[in-house]
Amino acid sequence: MNLQVIVGLLIPFAGTALGAMMVLFMKNDINKNLQKILTGFAAGVMVSASFWSLLIPAMEQAKETSGKLGVFPPVIGFCLGMIFLLLIDSLTPHMHLDQTVEGPKSNLKKTTMLVLAVVIHNIPEGMAVGVLYASWMQGNKLVSFSAAVSLAVGIAIQNFPEGAIISMPLHANGMSKGKACVQGILSGAVEPVAGFITILLASLIVPFMPVLLSFAAGAMVYVVVEELVPEMAEGQHSNWTTFAFMIGFAGMMVLDVVFG
Repeated sequence: MNLQVIVGLLIPFAGTALGAMMVLFMKNDINKNLQKILTGFAAGVMVSASFWSLLIPAMEQAKETSGKLGVFPPVIGFCLGMIFLLLIDSLTPHMHLDQTVEGPKSNLKKTTMLVLAVVIHNIPEGMAVGVLYASWMQGNKLVSFSAAVSLAVGIAIQNFPEGAIISMPLHANGMSKGKACVQGILSGAVEPVAGFITILLASLIVPFMPVLLSFAAGAMVYVVVEELVPEMAEGQHSNWTTFAFMIGFAGMMVLDVVFG
């Protein structure tokens, strides 16, 4: 595994870490308008990546081996990705930038539930980045290095506020800023681990790559629909959020086509 891939796997983790570090410098929450703009941009990148970097390569690869019937493995993988995240959301609390928790009753403390939710949500995101890097390393001409980097950056932007919603409540509940920051950073550590494991298993998963690529796409789309879009639309409407989505989507599309 070369240095480029290692750095790429760490990009989403860096987003969580930077968000967690906000507790060291800020007395109040991240500005709501900035949150919405970042969310819109991340949503645009992730939707674009889901189609251009994940679903289309999955379809093309499946068609090469199965013809028109090749549409079914990506469709199945996409649905499984969304169902998997749906099951996760039904078992863990939802995450919101206002630091509230919704979900089934639990004896766990509120902050512990938030950490659990972030950690579990990060696993499929890490796998998505790992699948793209694994495809590129295996010589898949339908998956480019720039596509993997762009997806990693988009997830990192989405992870930035997630890191903050871990560290800030911990500090508000009496934990020191330093410990709260470390807890927030560690919540994102599972992401590069999941990506690394996916790459290690690349030789075994090559025959299932269309399903795995589309599974990652389903997971990404679910995060956008369930978490990011509601946060974009929350409160007073802002055209800046829509523009941010447009820039994220178009930018990811250009990167994938030009450098693909």
